[in-house]
Amino acid sequence: MRKIVARECQNIEYKSTWHDEYLKWICGFANAQGAVMYFGVNNDHEVIGLDDVDRLMEDIPNKIVTTMGIVVDVNLHQLDGLDYIEVYIEPSNIPINYRGKYYYRSGSTMQELRGPALQQFVLKKMGRSWDDIVHESAKIDDLDPLAIEYFLKKGYENGRITNEERNQPIEVLLQNLDLINEDGKLKNAALLLFAKRPQSYFPSVRFQIGRFGANEADLMFQDIIEGNIIQMADRVVDMLKSKYLIMPITFKGMNRIEKLEVPEEALREILYNAIIHKDYTGAHIQMHVWNDYVEVWNEGELPIGFTQETLLEQHSSRPRNRNIANAFFKAGFIDAWGRGYKKIREGFEGAGLPMPKVENFCGGVRVIFQRKNVNIAKLNPSDTQDVALNVAEELTERQQTIVSLIKKGVADNVALNVSVNTKYLSEKLNVNRKTIQRDIAFLQERQLIQWVGSDKTGHWIVIEPHA
Repeated sequence: MRKIVARECQNIEYKSTWHDEYLKWICGFANAQGAVMYFGVNNDHEVIGLDDVDRLMEDIPNKIVTTMGIVVDVNLHQLDGLDYIEVYIEPSNIPINYRGKYYYRSGSTMQELRGPALQQFVLKKMGRSWDDIVHESAKIDDLDPLAIEYFLKKGYENGRITNEERNQPIEVLLQNLDLINEDGKLKNAALLLFAKRPQSYFPSVRFQIGRFGANEADLMFQDIIEGNIIQMADRVVDMLKSKYLIMPITFKGMNRIEKLEVPEEALREILYNAIIHKDYTGAHIQMHVWNDYVEVWNEGELPIGFTQETLLEQHSSRPRNRNIANAFFKAGFIDAWGRGYKKIREGFEGAGLPMPKVENFCGGVRVIFQRKNVNIAKLNPSDTQDVALNVAEELTERQQTIVSLIKKGVADNVALNVSVNTKYLSEKLNVNRKTIQRDIAFLQERQLIQWVGSDKTGHWIVIEPHA
């Protein structure tokens, strides 16, 4: 059998026969990038022929028009005396449904769009995003002037807002950012970015951080960051520095240097992505801080067809919330050309850490990145118990007591914001503080304990392998 020469197209499908089930495929291709489908051709591109082609040449276009309301090119061809049909589907600029359901072709799969995914798809086909929708009851008085001033200051410092723009009335600023419609009504994006209490409009405008020990049930402490999203990343980073991540102290000459254990610029890029691309009709953003890694999750999956590999390659910028993304660009927080994950990779590689893992998870995007404070929890599970026992054998009775007191002190006192420090341990054990400091240094060197938070308000915690 001879093979056909297919028409040039991004998506080509070969089917040995026709079934009405393929109407869903035509719907999915019309909603995506279009396609050419050949019927009477096998997967090796060889023509095997069709029966009753006269009926099919009439049925196929009629069924497509009556069920989907679109017109496609249906052509009859012949090779070596065998008939086959070519159906050319152009991408549609409006949403297409088949019997009330919306399908979308992504890669090699046909997906039925539902819920938030369908909402986003319909808005995109209309040239809009969710943050572009007008909020009928909101007023300019609901916006926080301090949040707007923060935005203008950052944009001016980063060279993306001029001094003239900085001194314009709020209404003009909102118009220039496309955050207000022609009737003077605020869009969702304006409230998320600048409202005094955005959570009163959208309950999921929250960033929850939790510190976990051995497993998900072992929640040691947590915090919730609320307020406008333009300042949210700053608030999250400040909280992480004060309580959740460590800042090892080094000296350069007489200068004291405190540098976050993970690359801060790359961390901010991860936070910006979570905030900008979040589906604000869903759950709040969540961060799990473990002994050796951190997870950040936001509602709303990657764009259809995107993977971690796509993000690391050159790709177009496809923000879920375009007005929010534009405001973050004007503030100087992000680039406009999809370079975010390239910057994340460069930041983590420069710090000697592996590239964070990015994946669709539970209806959203999860980013997992390694912490730099290596500890025994990083070892293979089969090795962890033996290593823990060997380290424990090195401890004196007093050092073992210190570990127990730190563990008990954290459990008893975190809720009261009481630090477990050397003074507390010295009094409990009735030894001088220098002795405690030597024991602490020994335990820290063996990565059995870790200091969390700032010098003044922090405390020690025990590092334990998690399941």
